[in-house]
This record gives sequence, C-alpha cells and structure tokens, in this order.
Amino acid sequence: MFIRNEKSIKEFIQFYPVVSVIVIIHIVIWFLHTLLPIPFFEQLYDLGKGSHFGIHNGEYWRFITPIFLHAGFTHMLFNSFSLVLFGPALEQMLGKVKFLFAYLGAGILANIATFILNPSFGYVHVGASGAIFGLFGMYVFMVAFRKHLIDSQNAQIVMVIFIIGMIMTFIRPGINQYAHVFGFIAGFLLAPIVLIKARPYSPWRNYRYRDDQEIQFNPNRWKKKRHVKKLRQNALWIIIGILVVIGLISKFL
Repeated sequence: MFIRNEKSIKEFIQFYPVVSVIVIIHIVIWFLHTLLPIPFFEQLYDLGKGSHFGIHNGEYWRFITPIFLHAGFTHMLFNSFSLVLFGPALEQMLGKVKFLFAYLGAGILANIATFILNPSFGYVHVGASGAIFGLFGMYVFMVAFRKHLIDSQNAQIVMVIFIIGMIMTFIRPGINQYAHVFGFIAGFLLAPIVLIKARPYSPWRNYRYRDDQEIQFNPNRWKKKRHVKKLRQNALWIIIGILVVIGLISKFL
C-alpha cells in the first residue's frame, strides 16, 4: 500500500495524477519563490500566505492557498514526500475527484480552525501539513471502522507514523499545531463520506486491460514474492528511519 511499485515517474504520474500535480505545484512554487527572487513572485507568495491580518480584511482565499506554499526546501520536501507516500493509495481508492475534495477539504478546515483558535492579526502560516494530517485522519478512520480497506501491517505503519507526527507536533517549535490536530480531525470526519463504495488499494488495478484490450504490464515483475514480502516487513522501519533523518536535517537547517 505504501511501497511504490511504479517503474518510472511517468507511470506514477499516469496512475496518480492528482498527487503528482500537487507535488509539482509544491516544487514549482518553491523554485520560483526561492531560486528566482523576482519581486513579482515574492508578491504572489505574500498574497498566498495564511495571513490572519489579510483574512480579517476579507481575503478568504488565504484559507486555501497556504496549502501549496512552504517555508523552505526541507519543509516542501517533507510534505511532498509524505504526500507521495500516503496519497496514492487513497487516490486510487477514492478516485481523483473525491481524493482532491478530501485533501483540500481537510487543509481548508485546518486553516479555518487555525484562524478561529488563533485569530492574532500578526499570525502567518504556510504548508500542506493540515491536508497531510487529513490523510492520516482518513487512514485512522479505516483502521477503526473500515478494517476491510486496510490490512494489519499497513494499519501498523499508519498508526506508528501518525503517533510520531503528533509527538513532533507538540515538541518542535514553529509548527502550526492547530493545523495538524484539526487537519487530522477534518480527515477523520470526512472519511465516512468519501469512503462510500471505496475498495481496498491494489497495485494490480493500475495495470488493467486498456481500451485496446492489450495487457499493459508484465506479470513476471510480480514473481519475486519473497523479495516483496521482505520489503513489506521492513517497510515500517525504513519509513521511520527516513522520517527521523529528514526531521533531524530540518532541525539543523
């Protein structure tokens, strides 16, 4: 479920277009804002920040636009990595429209909660963390109430990463705690709506017959069952290790 089996970036984009477009937006905005410090891009970035002063003055688009902005390369990389890791399975299970609705819905509700609970005129925030934690909320809902949609091993991975994320939320400075907590709550509450008629994730579903009735995948690539099983057994510790390394790097950058 969280092990990527796609043979190329092109294939990943083909299978998960919504996740891919969001990540591309992350990268493009970071590139334009950070590596091309042109005043026009700076102004656009400022217009997109979650500025509570601006929201108090009726700039309600700031509930949406901060989801796509980040405060540096590591911030962008971490959120994009999280989306690539946890987004594809949900995009397949929900479909493109419902996945986009759930992702943006969780992010927007997290930003609204941030504004209501911390209405300080000077508060400014950016980042996709609220939407990312919304994905966790949907997975935790599956673990609790839709066990047929997620196997026990992937449920364990989700819960461990979620707990680590929540712990870091409250021990690291400079994090929008409201967005993390209420993004998770929003995702949990949206889950029973968007999971209607959802089916468990399956990598095989990506390689169905096309309209021309030609098989689009090589069945031999699935023969190494032992190797795949071993990867899945180690997936939990691989993911935790990567997150710890990224977290440590971001702490000193």
